[in-house]
Amino acid sequence: MAGSRHVLLRWGLPRDPRAGEHVLGFLLTAVVTVVVTRGILELTGFPQIGGASLHIAHVLWGGLLMALALLLALCFAGPVVRPTIAFVGGVGFGLFIDEVGKFLTKDNDYFFRPAPMIMYLTCVGLLLLADALVGRRPADASERLAAAADHAVAGLAGGLSPQRRVAAEALLREGRGARGAEEVEALLAVVPEDHSELPDPLEVATRALRELLVGVVRASWSLAVAGALLVLVVGGGVVIVVTADSDAPAWSGWFVVASTAVVLACALRAWMLVAGRHQGRAVEWLRRAFTVELLVTVVALYRIDPWPATAVMAVALLGLGVALAERARLAQTGEDIDRAGGPRVPTAQE
Repeated sequence: MAGSRHVLLRWGLPRDPRAGEHVLGFLLTAVVTVVVTRGILELTGFPQIGGASLHIAHVLWGGLLMALALLLALCFAGPVVRPTIAFVGGVGFGLFIDEVGKFLTKDNDYFFRPAPMIMYLTCVGLLLLADALVGRRPADASERLAAAADHAVAGLAGGLSPQRRVAAEALLREGRGARGAEEVEALLAVVPEDHSELPDPLEVATRALRELLVGVVRASWSLAVAGALLVLVVGGGVVIVVTADSDAPAWSGWFVVASTAVVLACALRAWMLVAGRHQGRAVEWLRRAFTVELLVTVVALYRIDPWPATAVMAVALLGLGVALAERARLAQTGEDIDRAGGPRVPTAQE
């Protein structure tokens, strides 16, 4: 019944099945843009573009790119354009937020010490907001069907690539039972095949990372890799705190100590589960350890020293990727995927 459906569906706002990927790509592009921008400026001595009387700040280019991304979203239908929107918007947002220090200080201080922490907190907040919008309730069959229809509608104009058709058919299968499924299936059947498609600017990097992680989790030492990355992350945080300047705020050090204690507790629990051969539950606790590191510890590390904090963040993201890839592998193979105490991975003797 219409009254029992979620309010967003009644408002005509079905969620995109790839929304999480798009948001993550947008934010990672923004973070990389900030790191690259600051690195280039530092290597070139912070040049001033515009001559003696003008200063063309890169926040202006960021605003233009965000406007371009919005223009693409308003002008084109279908799912093909969304990765490009995420990429262009991410570059623009990175250039924009990189100059946040100038807008928080009376003297337009680009080198405002808390600025990197504010940037990182903003990205984390946006990620959590996106998760609240699209990740907190199971997908409705009608949303999957709407996504399949989205592919079909775009394909009516220019056809569907084989990869896009496979994605649409998978969404159609997940949307079986929803009203209109037969009509969407018939629509997909008449859409012609076309191999020409707007390239996904994030797909190359994503594919390379996916292949790397799949190569890792196929091996029996995937948990060891995740554990080693966690040791690097924790050790890096400790080094940053120990070598911090005297003007670093005391609260940041205490935040690192407290969150690191939580991370180590999660790691200890994971180690105990590995010893009991509950690999799936161990992976889940490692995922929690990396999540706490990224949401809490790295925030404080950015307040202490931004460049080493960026290195810690990169390693933590890689470790989280390994944990998530291993969890996906276990789910596909049916090995010990019950987080609350499911079946154990059998031993060789068993």
